[in-house]
Amino acid sequence: MNVITSRDNPLIKELRRLSQDSTAYRKLGRVWLEGDHLCRAALTRGIKPEQAVFAESLWATAPRDWVQAAAHITVLPDALFAEISSLESPAKMGFILTAPASLDMRLTLPTVVLDRVQDAGNVGSILRSASAFGFKQVLAIKGSAALWSPKVLRAGMGAHFGLHLVEGLSGDDLDALEMPWFATSSHHGPFLHTLLAEAQLPMPCAWLMGHEGQGVSAALAERATLHVRIAQPGGEESLNVASAAAICLHASATCHLR
Repeated sequence: MNVITSRDNPLIKELRRLSQDSTAYRKLGRVWLEGDHLCRAALTRGIKPEQAVFAESLWATAPRDWVQAAAHITVLPDALFAEISSLESPAKMGFILTAPASLDMRLTLPTVVLDRVQDAGNVGSILRSASAFGFKQVLAIKGSAALWSPKVLRAGMGAHFGLHLVEGLSGDDLDALEMPWFATSSHHGPFLHTLLAEAQLPMPCAWLMGHEGQGVSAALAERATLHVRIAQPGGEESLNVASAAAICLHASATCHLR
């Protein structure tokens, strides 16, 4: 066990960057998980952390599985832990993981494509829906929120650890996918509920989810196999992208449960 009390310790400086800079994990090669929910989700998926970090007030009563999860343990005074936390109420424990290596796309895995979706909360929510409804791969086009950023991790609530995640892609990279592409539209194409009723949602497939303001880019929309509308009898012009993703992915999943 290592006890750190200095704000200038290299590990403290690194944790501060990882918790406050959305792309620091790319430069440092490590990911910071704060809080028991994310840490337990990682352990459940068999992920072994490099280090476990505890606030002093929690250390004495920390559950054994947390303590035994990592080869290296670091304990910090509560005030110092609070300094590195990006949460209003610091969680008092966290894991440091090796950042995932760059991955290749899997060409036939049910997929969600993020086309410049920029809000971290939306991205994390979409990851949760993807995991829940059997879409095991998420591909992020350049311009999307960083998938392993602290805010996306918190919004994803552990979904990251059950997904194949690839980021920094171009639209052309998607041409290798061996499945139909579906894009949502406010004004064009058949209604989703009609396709569901007629069992016309093939699996595997790739759902394209676009930028919060601009939607799916014109270049990707032109290459989509089909444009799909979500019925909105209440009269709203459009849906939040995370809400639209949940509806579409659920429809695809239930279409093949019959």
